[in-house]
Amino acid sequence: MEQIQDEMAALNSQIQVLLQERAALTINNVISGENDSPQAMVEAYRRQARENAQLSVELQGIDAAIAALEAQIKQKQTKLVRWQGESKQLIQQQQLEEAKEVAQVHAQRINQLAAELAAEVRFLKACANQLSPMYWQIYYKPFITGFKTISVPYVRSDGEVWTIVNRIV
Repeated sequence: MEQIQDEMAALNSQIQVLLQERAALTINNVISGENDSPQAMVEAYRRQARENAQLSVELQGIDAAIAALEAQIKQKQTKLVRWQGESKQLIQQQQLEEAKEVAQVHAQRINQLAAELAAEVRFLKACANQLSPMYWQIYYKPFITGFKTISVPYVRSDGEVWTIVNRIV
C-alpha cells in the first residue's frame, strides 16, 4: 500500500514539474522596451512567430504527458481502494479465525466438563440405586429423584454452525 502511495506521490510531483514547465513556456518571451529600436522589435516578434509553432507542439506534448500521468494516478487510486477493501476483508477473516480458535478452546473445555459431570451423575445414580431400598425402609420416601431428566451441555459443530445441545445422562 505504501508503495502505491509513493508511486502516486512521484506522479503528482512529475505533474507539478510539467505544469511549472508549461507555465514557463507560456510566458510572453517578447521583451519590448522603450529603448528598443523598431528593427529589434520587429525581429523579436518575428522570432516569436517562428518559435510559436514549436512552442505549440511542445505545450501539446506537455498536456498529453500530464493527462497520461493523471490517468496513471487514477489507476493507482482504483488499485489502492480495491487493495484496501481486500485488506480489510482479510483482516476481518483473520480476526474471525482467531475468535473461532478461542471459541473452540472454550467448547472443548465445556465438553470436557460435561463428560466429567456426566460421569459424576452416573456415580451418584449408582450410589442412589444402592441406597434407595434402605432409605425407603427407614424414611418411606426416595433418596434421590429426577435422574431421567438430568442433562449436561454439549457443543457440536457441522463445520460451519456450532450448536449447544443438552445430553441426557
